[in-house]
Formats: sequence, structure tokens, C-alpha cells
Amino acid sequence: MSEAKTKLLNGNLKTQNTIRFVEILLFCSFFISSNIFSQNSNLSQENIEKIFDKAIDLRFKNQDSSLILFQKSHELFLEKKDTIRAVRSLTEKSLVYANRAQYANSYNVLWSALILIDSTNLKVTKSNVYNQLGSIYNYFKREDKALEYLKRALKINKDLVREKKILSSELVRYYYSITTSYRELGKTELAKTYLDSSYLYFSESKTSLSKPFLEFEKANIFALQNRNDEALDIFKRIHPWFQEKQPSYLVLFYKFWGDVYLNLMQLDKSEALYKKALNISREYKSHIDFTPLIYEKLTELYLKQNDYENAFKNLEIAKNLDAKFFDSRSPNNQLLLEIKDDYRLEKERQKKLIQAHYLKQLEQEDEIKNLQRFILLVSVIFILIIGYFYIKNLRNKHKAEKQLIRRNKELEIKKAKELLELKNKELAASALQLIEKDEFMKNLKTKIREGEPTIKKSELNKILRSASVNNTSSWDEFKMRFIEVNKEFYDKIFEKYPKLSQGDQKICALIKLNMSSKEMSRLLGISVESVHTSRHRIRKKMNLSRNVNLEDYINSL
Repeated sequence: MSEAKTKLLNGNLKTQNTIRFVEILLFCSFFISSNIFSQNSNLSQENIEKIFDKAIDLRFKNQDSSLILFQKSHELFLEKKDTIRAVRSLTEKSLVYANRAQYANSYNVLWSALILIDSTNLKVTKSNVYNQLGSIYNYFKREDKALEYLKRALKINKDLVREKKILSSELVRYYYSITTSYRELGKTELAKTYLDSSYLYFSESKTSLSKPFLEFEKANIFALQNRNDEALDIFKRIHPWFQEKQPSYLVLFYKFWGDVYLNLMQLDKSEALYKKALNISREYKSHIDFTPLIYEKLTELYLKQNDYENAFKNLEIAKNLDAKFFDSRSPNNQLLLEIKDDYRLEKERQKKLIQAHYLKQLEQEDEIKNLQRFILLVSVIFILIIGYFYIKNLRNKHKAEKQLIRRNKELEIKKAKELLELKNKELAASALQLIEKDEFMKNLKTKIREGEPTIKKSELNKILRSASVNNTSSWDEFKMRFIEVNKEFYDKIFEKYPKLSQGDQKICALIKLNMSSKEMSRLLGISVESVHTSRHRIRKKMNLSRNVNLEDYINSL
């Protein structure tokens, strides 16, 4: 058994040396081709994208060429200041390294991408880098770091959805990454929760991840829950899609499908699927890091068949591969497990430069601050002096304007009073004329009655009615003129004392014109006693006390 082990190890070493020799030859050839590319730095955007597309096409056919082309496209995109595509070249390059289980290289490339986009606002691109970093930490069972970066990527995209900058369906791939991490860590319930979220945001028309990937994870979770028949149904249903669309992913697909058959003790089917997975990995040079798990499962399978020789062979291969890919003694992973973090180192270097620059400025800052204080003091004093004179001038101007306005107002009031007095005098004169007219009409009536008897009685009454009508219209005309001149007085007295009769209003108007009781009686055709009675009635309606003079009160309105 030890001899078989030695042959197997020697065979592996020869194979590895041959592969390395071929890789060196390929690298040299593509280095020469890259020099040819470098001679023409004025490549168009379209030609650079062709280089990138060629690198994508060669990912599983010729990984060395793919790495060189990704690096070249990255440099050319940077020359064009196309940061998004430059970073994408790095993330794709990182995936190629990850497929080859060269995680230290993958890790360093991702940190280079993160440094490049750190000062930008490319949130989607940054979240993609975080997502890939989380996956690398997950390979090494660094649960805390893996989930930190995966959830940071998810949070960025949730914020973008909230800001309506991306569709909610874009969240699917980030929920899916966390689902696979929890499933690989054996946390089935948490994996199921995040898978449910993936289905919640999934959209057939607008999706960032194909549905068969979700179904694949669903089958794996069913298998962990011992729902093996349900898992098998899903594997059989989605198998054709992976064969057509994602043949390199069949390494994982066949491995987990084989696990279900192993659980059901259908060992022949399980063994066939594990061997298919290994063949696909060799053909596409894909998911090489996953092969130790497949060999471990083959070991378990052969033990159940009591085939100890094959079990031992597969266990040795699994241990060697595991040490190569994941052991800290492996040159591929020593750098990663030490977490030599270019990003943090770059940040520290920048911080030290800033501190050094700050220290150099400290001496200058004191002088600058003293000069600033002096300039500020002089400026404040100058502003205060200007402000004092400005405010003083403004106050003087305001005071002069107020005096001018007050004088103008006084003149306007004086003119208004004079005009009012003049009009009231005219009204008084008009009232006196009415009195004289009334007296004349009375005398005329007397003479007519005592005059010639030959005048017919009907004609006499007609003349008297005419005189009475003229008298009424004369009073109405007087009232209109009074209201026009003393409108404010008339409105106030009507508003304050609405119960005043027409006769009371006439008395008030005549009092406003400073007419005596005798003049009022003559104008109104009533006795002086009736005028006094009306005045007394008006006082009662106005609720005036005895010590208040009626004339003064009415004139004050």
C-alpha cells in the first residue's frame, strides 16, 4: 500500500512539473504578444473591449492567456480613464485565479481593484468586489470576514434600490452569495431564509442571476434536511440547463448530486457523478479547489463498499490537494492567511503622508493664524466705524423723512378740516336759505288764503301742494349734500345708534352745523319746544349723562 502511495505521489509531481512547464511556455508567448499590444497605446475603445471579450472566451480554454489579456485590458482601460471596465478586468482576473485555487493572487487582485475604486462613487462596482472578497474568505472558513463583506455588498445594493438607482431584482445575486455561505457553513435555516429572499426579489424578465442557480441551492438545502427525493427531482429537472449554459459549473453540480445518492446508499450512481465532476474540473480547469471535497466523498463511498485500497488512495489525494490549496504552509496561501492587506497598507501610507504634511504646516499655521487675527481685528474695527457712520446717517435720514411725513400729514389734515369747515358753512348758508324760503312760502300761503276770493279752491290747493313738494325736495337735496361732505360722521352715527329716526338724524346733522334751536325749529317747521324734546330724546337714545354736552359729543364723532 505504501508503494502505491509513492507511485501516486511521483505521478502527481511529474504531472505538476509538466503543467508548470507548459504554463511558462504559454506565458512567454503571451508576454511577447502583450509587448506587441503595448506598442500601440492608441487602441480604440472597441479594440480594447475585443481584448476583454477574448479574455472572457479563454477563461476555461487557456487560463494563462486569459490572465494576460485581462491584465492588458485593465491597463488599456485605465489609459482611457474607464474605471468601471478597468475594475471589471481585475475582478474577472481574480475569478480566473480563484478557479485555479490561487487564492492569494485572487485576493491581491481584488484589493488592487478596491484601492482603484475607493475614491470613486462606483457603488455597484465596489459591491461586486466586496462580494468576491467574501467568497474568498468563505473558502477558508473565515465566517466573520466572509459575512462582513457579503453583507456589506448587500447593504450597498439595498441603498441603491431605496434610491431607485437599480432594480430590486439586482439584489438576488447578493442574497444568493450569502445563502451559499451559510449552506457551506452548515447553517441550514439561515441559508433557507436568504434563499427565500432571493426568490422574493427574483424576476424572470429582469434578473441578475438565472433561476436554475436558485433551484440548485434549494436542492442542496433539501439534501441537508434529508429531503433527498425532493432534491433529486430538482437536480434532474435543472441538469440540462447547466449542461447547455454552464458546463464548468457541473463540477459542483455533480458533486452535490452525488452526495444525495450517497445519502440514499445508491453508491454506483454516486461514484459515477463524482468521477464526472472530476473530469469536468480537469477539462475546464474549473473549481479545482473543490476537488479535495470530491476525493473525500469518494473515500467515504469506498469505505462503505469496504474497498479500503481505493479509499486510502482517494484520502491521500484529498489531503495533498487540501494542503496545497488551503494549508497555511502552501506558498499559494501563505500570503492570504497572513492577510497581507495592500488596501490597508496603502491607507496607512497615505495617512502617514498626511500626518507628515500636517506636521510641516504646524509652524506655518501659528504665523498664519496671528496674521489672520490681526487682519480680522482691523477688519472688524473698520467695519464698526463704517457701520457707525452708516447707521448714524441712516437714522438722520429716517428722522428727516419722518418729520417731512408728519408735516405733510399735518398739512393734509389742516386742509381737510378747512375744506370741511368751508363746506359746512356752505351747508349752513344753504340751510338758512331754506329757512328763508320756508318763511317766504308761509307768508305766500297766508296772503293767498287772505287774498282774492275769485281764485278757485282747487287751484289754491295745487299751488300749496307744489310748494310742499319743493320744500321736501329742497330738504332731500340738503341731506345729500350733508352726507357727501360729512360721510364719515353720518356712517359713524348710523353704525353706533341705528335706532335714531329720520327726524333724530336731521337734528344731529343740524347740531353738527352749529345751528341754534330756533334756527332748527324754523328750518324743520316745528316749535322750539319740539326741538328741545327731540334733543332730549336723542340724549336718551345715545345714553349720555347730564354732564356731557350734546353738541360737543356730536362734533367729536
